[in-house]
Amino acid sequence: MKKTLVSALTTALVVGAASTTFAAANPFSDVPADHWAYDAVSQLAADGVIEGYGDTTFRGNQNITRYEMAQMIAKAMAKSDVSAADKALIDKLAAEFSDELNNLGVRVSNLERNADKVKWTGEARYTYTSARHEDEKNDNTDKLQFRLYPTAEVNNNWHVNARLTADTDLSSDKGGDVKLTYVYADGQYGNFNVKLGKMPLYSVADDGLVLDDFFSGAQVNFGKDLKATLEAGRWNLANDANGHIAHAATNDDAANYQGAELNYGPNKLRLGAAYRHFNSAAFTNIANYSNGSKSDDANIWSVGAGYKFDHNWNIFGAFAQNTEADNYDTAHNIQLSYKGSDTANKGTWGAYAAYRYLGQNVSLMPTYETAHYDHLNEKGWEVGASYVPFTNVYTAVEYFDGKDLATDRDANTLFGRVSYFF
Repeated sequence: MKKTLVSALTTALVVGAASTTFAAANPFSDVPADHWAYDAVSQLAADGVIEGYGDTTFRGNQNITRYEMAQMIAKAMAKSDVSAADKALIDKLAAEFSDELNNLGVRVSNLERNADKVKWTGEARYTYTSARHEDEKNDNTDKLQFRLYPTAEVNNNWHVNARLTADTDLSSDKGGDVKLTYVYADGQYGNFNVKLGKMPLYSVADDGLVLDDFFSGAQVNFGKDLKATLEAGRWNLANDANGHIAHAATNDDAANYQGAELNYGPNKLRLGAAYRHFNSAAFTNIANYSNGSKSDDANIWSVGAGYKFDHNWNIFGAFAQNTEADNYDTAHNIQLSYKGSDTANKGTWGAYAAYRYLGQNVSLMPTYETAHYDHLNEKGWEVGASYVPFTNVYTAVEYFDGKDLATDRDANTLFGRVSYFF
């Protein structure tokens, strides 16, 4: 999934931003009034299982601490004459507040801890894009997309993550099939992590200057302050940003892929370097790929560096080159960001300004929503802003003003998005 740059500030992902599970590290932290536990406790109170506070009331319109919530759950667990539906609610609450219950001396069995092993989060998003290129017809799109993110616990070390995606073109009222975008097993052992299946392919070192897509294969990560990533598999050529690689593919729909990456960033300064190798006969058929000599490889190197000045300001720059290509073989980007929107916090916002130069033979599928839309081979300035008007509702607007690298013609893109996370 391509992500916007501002949403990347909240993490490498979107799933985490949409999660409704709250950490239990502090037993005295508030449980927000919109937490699912309130509905569960309200149902138990209506059934006469939970009495609420000492005055026999349940204050469902205000935050309470996790410790107070655990006290009510402990009383419910002590009751034996409850319905099967109420018992399921109690087990789910006990799993969520197991640490606080243990602090109260109420033991929660492993079965109860894992009562809710499969969790679902999701996103409904509307996207509008208007691309204008000199001497060409404007390209306007209205797209509605629905995403579901199931996460299943296998054991203490392994989880399975997946994403289901469905699209609708609002201009034609035509919907597409539900697709399995990715699914992979994720094993975590201290500072060592392994992933197997179809998973995100994202160049952290250059913040998505080269890639923000998916591949099928395996990935290992290890390290703490200095983190290394090794991965290998197959990448679908149809996913390149503007179709020039897919168009050149005749007998091979996917390229062999290997990648290695190093990232360092324990403090305000972060540094990264990556190498990514692709092999496919499609590269020999790209008209502007090389001068005379045919190569079926893409060897892409990238470096990136960023610095966070304070809680509000940060800057990041990256450079990438495909050493096998002779034309449009470099890409670079520099971006200054201010603040950042957090979907869990109403009223938060962020803004950025950036300069991007995207050679199509090195930026195969960059993360940007504007500078590569419809046409990739572009350079220019981009500005954007995001805002969270309501909890779990994200809005963004971005604008790119640049030139086509091949023709020097004007290229402009306006992008807008509204997302609802649940």
